[in-house]
Amino acid sequence: MTDVFLFHSRQQVLQRVLDWGFLPFFENGIEGFSIAEHTPEELWFEKGVEGPWEWKGPIIGEWKCAYGKFFAGKAGFVSLDWLPDFINWRRHLRPLSALGDEAAHVLDVLREKESLLSHELKQAAGYSLSRRRWKGDAMHSVRIEKTGAECDNLLKELEMSTYVCIADFEYKYTRGGERYGWGVARYCTPEAMYGSGIAHCERTPEESRQRMTAHLAQLFPQATQRQIERLI
Repeated sequence: MTDVFLFHSRQQVLQRVLDWGFLPFFENGIEGFSIAEHTPEELWFEKGVEGPWEWKGPIIGEWKCAYGKFFAGKAGFVSLDWLPDFINWRRHLRPLSALGDEAAHVLDVLREKESLLSHELKQAAGYSLSRRRWKGDAMHSVRIEKTGAECDNLLKELEMSTYVCIADFEYKYTRGGERYGWGVARYCTPEAMYGSGIAHCERTPEESRQRMTAHLAQLFPQATQRQIERLI
């Protein structure tokens, strides 16, 4: 991949997702294969300026790609054209049974409710919103059996396994109507978001893997097979 470009709008990011099929948010070892590498510095976290961090929700809202921590535990997009193959391979590689009972419990809660904000999901699944195992002072400490951080780790595993994706980001607003904060993730399953057919693929998992790796190898001939395999 030799072309040089910069993202100046969310429409450009979305179009690149559709063109490539896959687009990680952050650098990942394959040169040029991330949003971060193609975004001007002035579009990152500048007050009053929208950039990739603010574009995530609107891009998801176009209903043309899925978003989640899909790539080595980090965020990125997968187009709906490629999502069935991605799910086919990832769920074969990382079956729910291998993720443990707690991951299955979190997924069951989410499936029942269809979509939940991160704090709602943690509470519904029996997790504390605290990230610490101990709460209180030295004299009156209380042990927290299931912390919010542990639920975050389970969600990351469920996203990597394509059982969970992010449906949107919801923000808080000041009394004056000004948005603030990072945005709270709303989680759902790909099936709830895009329909049960999104997880259906006529290819075998191995055929899906070969199709995806061949596609990325064509897009990024400078990438090694190992680099591509690590992402897929």
